[in-house]
Amino acid sequence: MPKSETKDASPCKVLLVEDHPMFRDHLGQLINRDLGMSVCGEADNIRDAMRLIHETKPDIAIVDITLRGSSGLELLKDIKAQGLSVNVLVLSMHDEELYAERALRAGAKGYITKNEASTEVIKAIRCVMNGEVYASRQMTTKLLERMTQKRSSPELAGMETLADRELEVFQMLGRGRSTREIAQSLSLGESTVETYRARIKEKLQLRSAAELYLRAGQWVREHGA
Repeated sequence: MPKSETKDASPCKVLLVEDHPMFRDHLGQLINRDLGMSVCGEADNIRDAMRLIHETKPDIAIVDITLRGSSGLELLKDIKAQGLSVNVLVLSMHDEELYAERALRAGAKGYITKNEASTEVIKAIRCVMNGEVYASRQMTTKLLERMTQKRSSPELAGMETLADRELEVFQMLGRGRSTREIAQSLSLGESTVETYRARIKEKLQLRSAAELYLRAGQWVREHGA
């Protein structure tokens, strides 16, 4: 029997990892009011999230992709590398076609976008809480199409060649961040960021830094990344 349905059991503990305080408050109210679970901690960055996971031992963590500093994908990898027993649902504004598979590969049990209705978010939380994998019907169809070797759109196919860290750098470039700002945000050396930029240009077949910034800015505007 799932813990949330066990008689006399303490409420399931939920950790919220989200960089927008207002959205954290809304989500916390939803969890306490409609799910009967308890928010055991909140964080907006990986370091605080890992500390809270060790201290509070949550049953489930709801994680955004965009955090202060490194992304939620890096948090998923850290959780997996340390062998921590916590189910993770990614709740993000980012395009599920690009991020859902990455999140699942990194160790998440589910992926849902912030565009979904509260009832669907509740369904996803319950699904992951019970140890099952959650993906939207549309995403499940796309994953199955990929397994049967149907190709993605040319634009997305190019983006899919980027590694997680390269995608993170690409998005920061699209938000107008400089190499120094990206390096500081991700705790990397500037030369490392330059290497990522060079790889991105090569993979996306871009000829110049100006073309890279133009493409990255366009991507962020179109996808809300």
